[in-house]
Amino acid sequence: MTAARVRAAFADAGVTGHLHAVDLDDPTRDLSVGADDPVVLASVFKIPLLVALHHSAHDLTRRITLDRDRSTGPTGIGGMLDPVTMSLRDLAYLAVTVSDNAAADALVDLIGLDAVNDTLDGLHLRHTLVVHRARDFMRALAEDAAPDEPPAAFTDPVVLSRLRALDPDHTNRGTARDLTTLLRHVWRHDDCAPIRHAMARQVWPHRLASGFPFDDVRVAGKTGTLPTVRNEIGVVEYPDGGRYAVAVFTRSASTAFTLPKADAVIGTAARLAVEHLRLSGRPPRTR
Repeated sequence: MTAARVRAAFADAGVTGHLHAVDLDDPTRDLSVGADDPVVLASVFKIPLLVALHHSAHDLTRRITLDRDRSTGPTGIGGMLDPVTMSLRDLAYLAVTVSDNAAADALVDLIGLDAVNDTLDGLHLRHTLVVHRARDFMRALAEDAAPDEPPAAFTDPVVLSRLRALDPDHTNRGTARDLTTLLRHVWRHDDCAPIRHAMARQVWPHRLASGFPFDDVRVAGKTGTLPTVRNEIGVVEYPDGGRYAVAVFTRSASTAFTLPKADAVIGTAARLAVEHLRLSGRPPRTR
């Protein structure tokens, strides 16, 4: 019944959606809506990147300089004009909190895509693969849109139909179930504590967090956005000790950039799923 309500919420918002929600302390209790279908990660790929970084032997206090030839982007270092020197751990922080493409790509350049995918393979996440950096899919967007010029091109359904960045077979991809499994790993390992810290300070409140507008409920998440793609993965923690990993991936029928209902349904679907888990089975543990 709850899965049907989630599907109805997606339909009402004008999106197709995939969801997986699981009790972090009892993974046998979960809810799935297309959780094993391949989806486009968009900037959600930055969480596998950070897991690989924090499991590596790199000194996270090491400082590197990003010159003017760094990756571009609308937030963080990507939008700055001058060279920036910063520690690896601070780059990781920006990659999550403001989805900084330049910071993320600097980390990929350091550790390599193979290290990211080796980490995913070691965690048995067989359906998740990171095949390119943020600058690579931004370049692919521009190439595939040609001869039309972004950003107007990205509201044209004909242009959108040929974008490799929107095809799971040709871009960073995963499944909702894989991503909640990754979140369980992040929440269970001490060396991933900085990732939890950064996710709790993500600046975007309009998706996952919008479904839990309560002062005593904590939401830590990471968004992902491309034309027609709106995603977020995260963990919802209640004051009674209940902890739930949720991954929501959506594609909108409309090509408009501003779709408040498409953003908000991520929170709505997550709340429906979490409420189902809280009302079924055993009570949450007390810390």
